[in-house]
Amino acid sequence: MDTQVGIVGAGPAGLLLAHLLTRAGIESVVLEARSREYVEHRVRAGVLEQGTVDVLTETGVADRLHREGMVHHGLELRFGGVGHRIALSELAGGRAITVYGQQEVVKDLIAARLDAGGELRFETAAEAVDPGRGVIRLADGGELRCAVVAGCDGFHGISRAAVPEGALSVFEREYPFAWLGILARAAPSSEELIYTHHDRGFALHSMRSPEVTRLYLQVAPDEQLDDWPDARIWEELQTRMATADGGFALNEGEIFDKSIAPMRSFVAEPLRHGRLFLAGDAAHIVPATGAKGLNLAVADVRVLARGLRALFEHGDEALLDDYSDRCLRRVWRVQHFSWFMTQMLHRLTGDPFEARLQRAQLDYVVRSRAAATSLAENYVGLELEDV
Repeated sequence: MDTQVGIVGAGPAGLLLAHLLTRAGIESVVLEARSREYVEHRVRAGVLEQGTVDVLTETGVADRLHREGMVHHGLELRFGGVGHRIALSELAGGRAITVYGQQEVVKDLIAARLDAGGELRFETAAEAVDPGRGVIRLADGGELRCAVVAGCDGFHGISRAAVPEGALSVFEREYPFAWLGILARAAPSSEELIYTHHDRGFALHSMRSPEVTRLYLQVAPDEQLDDWPDARIWEELQTRMATADGGFALNEGEIFDKSIAPMRSFVAEPLRHGRLFLAGDAAHIVPATGAKGLNLAVADVRVLARGLRALFEHGDEALLDDYSDRCLRRVWRVQHFSWFMTQMLHRLTGDPFEARLQRAQLDYVVRSRAAATSLAENYVGLELEDV
């Protein structure tokens, strides 16, 4: 054996798992096919649940997060040109969300890994995994022999593909739209996130810092970026996010990042096969509307780290045996919440009956304290023990 735990992928899941294992005195090696520069600048989601912030704080990697992250105690649902605030913290027992880019979390975890002297190999591609033997075969012809392999290499990685055909059940839904996302050098136009339902399609106002706004537009799944010059993007955002009283306008600025991402739901189960454990996007994808992707990955590795600690400290495999079932309970709860937010807020088929149902749902959520509480509890994140 070359190491106790071989981790494929240096995203949030793999890096946090390595960090938790180091704190428990468990040896691991992290393999990442891309360069450090690429990984640290890969723009992804930026809404952290309370539980994610708590685990980063408790394990000593949240100093910069607390200095630079933006804590939010509410969000706005806007429809019919009128905004309705959901008081997250008031409804969810004081819990909140923190806006802090995923790439910033990755930078913090990489720094912690290197400071601790942990092995982190960038530009080292894993070519295949043998789940039965715990062997990771490298693209350069070498091998890494492990007691356990953690597949944290994302949706397109090699880990899930290592599970023999027929051993996985796959559940998938592709949505008939995508998100066009931009980063702009403009001060946020609101102190909180704004989720907008509009006849022309969904729009979202978010932020990355007091100087940078993150904005999204619902577009067709086959849309091309070349068809969306900056002026068209701003015009569409202003139209969808306008208020009936004309009192709201987005702050505009230089757009320095622009991308289009498809929307899908995906779950592969079980999350374990032999010595291979899948975590994060390698096992599941959620539509971004619920702001859950990174947070679900964190929840997975918290459960996995506990199981590995019991294995290596006491030879107890009970928690690892329960890993897949335990994680999947949360995965499907989060899938349902993300689907709920997605179908409530997006323009779906254009069917007028469907649009009326969406409006009825939105009205109910903002008028019913019970419905608003359910949204708030799920959005800030349920505790591991509550799922």
